[in-house]
Amino acid sequence: MKVIDAHMHLSHITSFKETAVTRSFVDYSVDGLLSEYATQGVVLGIGMGLTESVPQGFPDREASTPMGLDMITEAFPKQVVYCPGVNPFKLDNAGLDELERALQRPEAVGIKIYLGYYPFYAYDSVYQPVYELAKQYQMPVVFHTGDTYSERGLLKYAHPLAVDEVAVDHREVNFMMAHLGDPWVLDGAEIVYKNRNVFADLSGLIVGDAAECTRLKDSPLVFAHLRQALAYSGQYEKMLFGTDWPLAPVEPYLQFVQELIPESYHEDVFYRTALRVFPKIAPLVG
Repeated sequence: MKVIDAHMHLSHITSFKETAVTRSFVDYSVDGLLSEYATQGVVLGIGMGLTESVPQGFPDREASTPMGLDMITEAFPKQVVYCPGVNPFKLDNAGLDELERALQRPEAVGIKIYLGYYPFYAYDSVYQPVYELAKQYQMPVVFHTGDTYSERGLLKYAHPLAVDEVAVDHREVNFMMAHLGDPWVLDGAEIVYKNRNVFADLSGLIVGDAAECTRLKDSPLVFAHLRQALAYSGQYEKMLFGTDWPLAPVEPYLQFVQELIPESYHEDVFYRTALRVFPKIAPLVG
């Protein structure tokens, strides 16, 4: 079975580097990622554009729009594409022009908005031009939803219910909620269930190494809320596999998601649904 990692990172973010050294013990480098992909049969990874202008700066009001994968300094490897990231404080005409130019790159397959890290709801007027670009270029918008990987985030902006209004107002655009809004996964599952144009990835639910992934996976309580939400929605075919690498190694995280999802939906979750949400990737993995 081919696997697409619908959510990973390759950016010089201090917190990611610290996590790789102290918790997940991955080789946080382009070569390190590609090595894990080769071992696990991952044919493509979708990086979420993210930069910080000073160490520990993210969420960084001075980061440019668009934000990219600044660990890639030359040509993109064939196994990597990305979603340019949006800093809403840099969405003037110049920022929007730069974002549009980024979307014209062959490696750009979607747009990433960091709800909760920046203090704007998904339906805020600041993001409306971004949704128009997504419609124009037939690309999905990926929202961070749920807990933030920074104590400076403001959780009320990251609640998945805010995505409902955007999905209703922009029916021509597909949206993907990163992390299914964890810990508000039941709300996230309802948004996926209700809106035909909303999907969710299952990335970033565990931070740690293989032993930590196993410990949490086998806990009877830690992911009870997630299992309930997935069963409630019944929309397994609208979920996508993602690792949020470097927060966890690829292999144990893949095993974790395999156990969450009924086997009859594995090909959807690990491969086919990504082709629905990110149509631009089809020629890269066919």
